[in-house]
Amino acid sequence: MNATITATARYLPDRVLTNFDLEKMVDTSDEWIRSRTGISERRLVAEGEATSDMCAEVVNRLLEKSGKQPEDIDLIIVATITPDMLVVATAAIVQDKVGATNAWGFDLTAACSGFLYGLETGSKLVESGQYKNVIVIGADAMSSIIDYTDRNTCVIFGDGAGGVLLEPTKSDGGVLDSMLFADGSGRDSLKVHAGGSLHPASKDTVENRMHYVQQDGKTVFKFAVKNMADVSEKILKKNGYTGQDLALFIPHQANLRIINAAASRCNLSDEQVLINIEKYGNTTAGTIPIGLDEAVETGRIKKDDLVLLSAFGGGFTWGSVLLRWTES
Repeated sequence: MNATITATARYLPDRVLTNFDLEKMVDTSDEWIRSRTGISERRLVAEGEATSDMCAEVVNRLLEKSGKQPEDIDLIIVATITPDMLVVATAAIVQDKVGATNAWGFDLTAACSGFLYGLETGSKLVESGQYKNVIVIGADAMSSIIDYTDRNTCVIFGDGAGGVLLEPTKSDGGVLDSMLFADGSGRDSLKVHAGGSLHPASKDTVENRMHYVQQDGKTVFKFAVKNMADVSEKILKKNGYTGQDLALFIPHQANLRIINAAASRCNLSDEQVLINIEKYGNTTAGTIPIGLDEAVETGRIKKDDLVLLSAFGGGFTWGSVLLRWTES
């Protein structure tokens, strides 16, 4: 028995931050941002809007699309690096907000690879036979940990959430395979330095701006180009496929040049690659499920299509998941 995706959903906040807005905030330009990242604008949560609020919207949309009731949900997995709070899992808050009284849940932290880690985890729990309705969400309110005086990071990230409903299937489709990796030696290249047990919040951590994302852009770029391209190629070869067999490649939306490098390694045409980074920027764990829902909504994925998901993230983390699309 495989696990298969039977519904997809996304949520993007209403507030838009354009490159021209950022020109007024830091020393940058629309041309510089677009040429180096591919981003034109990104979405930001409203004041008082938290990660759990975005997740709850995703769950409600999944329930509406699938025709299920909140009580039907067995498990909620939230992949995020911006939880509402350190103690109480965001998944538990979401469970309460949507009335999923029979569900348990937990948060999963793997930065931009978080949704793929969650998809693999949720799939295996469905395959165990114990759980029939599992929701996996990738969501981040990155604006809560971005320093809008740092032009190296503030131009990249945005807020958003996406998710899927996993159910069992006896078909040959669904989640076919995954290849997931981690290398903690990269932890200093992309991190939020304070707020955990190593550097608890203090006057010094706040004054030194240690609660914001810090990134060594060159190191991250070099790592991402190689490893996301490598894992995309490897999972296809492992399963006896080539890029020509893919209906759609949905990569993590961090940088257009990284996406193009991975697509080139797999010999993919432009029509085979989903790109929406220009609209949303890097929503971290949200990028892939947001893209997946857009692809379903616009008819870019159909029954029996082979779909490849690939990501990399801070940690370092990276991986790919291979899907055979089934009818919901």
